[in-house]
Amino acid sequence: MALVKIRNQTLNIDIAEELAEYDFGYNADWRADKLIAQSPFRDDRTPSFYVHLAGEHAGTWGDSGSGQKGGLLALLAELRGETTEDVADYLTAKYGAPTRQGEPIRINAPQLRTRPTYNTPEPVTQAVSPYLRTRGITDDVQRLYAVGYGEDKPGFTAIPWHTPDSKLANIKYRSTRGKDFFYVKGATPIADIVYGLDAINERRETVAVLCEGEIDVMSWRVAGIAAIAVGSASISPAQVDAIKRSSLRMIALGGDNDAAGRRLNERARAQLAGHLELCVIEYGDCNDANDCLMRHGPDQLRYLSNFSVSKLRESAIQIPKLAVK
Repeated sequence: MALVKIRNQTLNIDIAEELAEYDFGYNADWRADKLIAQSPFRDDRTPSFYVHLAGEHAGTWGDSGSGQKGGLLALLAELRGETTEDVADYLTAKYGAPTRQGEPIRINAPQLRTRPTYNTPEPVTQAVSPYLRTRGITDDVQRLYAVGYGEDKPGFTAIPWHTPDSKLANIKYRSTRGKDFFYVKGATPIADIVYGLDAINERRETVAVLCEGEIDVMSWRVAGIAAIAVGSASISPAQVDAIKRSSLRMIALGGDNDAAGRRLNERARAQLAGHLELCVIEYGDCNDANDCLMRHGPDQLRYLSNFSVSKLRESAIQIPKLAVK
């Protein structure tokens, strides 16, 4: 835990916990007072990224490879796909009152906030991506999700994100040569959208797998199975609400096969239990849906769709095969 000033209020924030759900590479060095790891914002093969977890500089970070640096709000905003105001709201609600011994309790006066206005991105030029083909994503599935490219962004595949009623909300630009990616600045934050939910609602589909990323959603579709993604190993209240309002009635929790993915599954289960039928995808020796598709083919994903739920749940669901139109 570390004392960080947010909106003139000192909060005792567990910075390590807030960062633990994000991917900082296999060789991340989590020390008591500092995280040293690969950058989450670019293709980084050697640890050149750091975050102070405690002490006087708690929450500050830097990336020696790109020269970027900043504070906790900016870092979490980038990781969560939100604005710094949204992150400040989240941290204030979660960590609440000040913690300095003897400091009087202050309750901030409520602030009326108008609904933010976001820019609508310029539509992409729809085209089949050779890069996604190398990831096993078929042409018909790419067309289903309106994959394409930006005329002024060579070297990046464009993956549009739509609102549940199919309006263009944001675009992820994914490098075709590395792990770099970015979203359109000023557009709807990814944390406010569920990737693939527009296709679900249009088809009135009732069963889907919940994943972290767009390529995993497309991988499931290659196997004929509906899927959605939240864009990270975190699920926001806005995303939970959108899922509850959708045509879905059953969800298979399919976060990545790692600690962060398991936390996503548990958080989604906690938020959706009682609203939808839930169970868990077990990836076995694979990292995620795309890894499974690449190593074992779509038949293995279809096999996983007949998954057995963990002993904790003592139940199972069979996900029907959903044809790609």
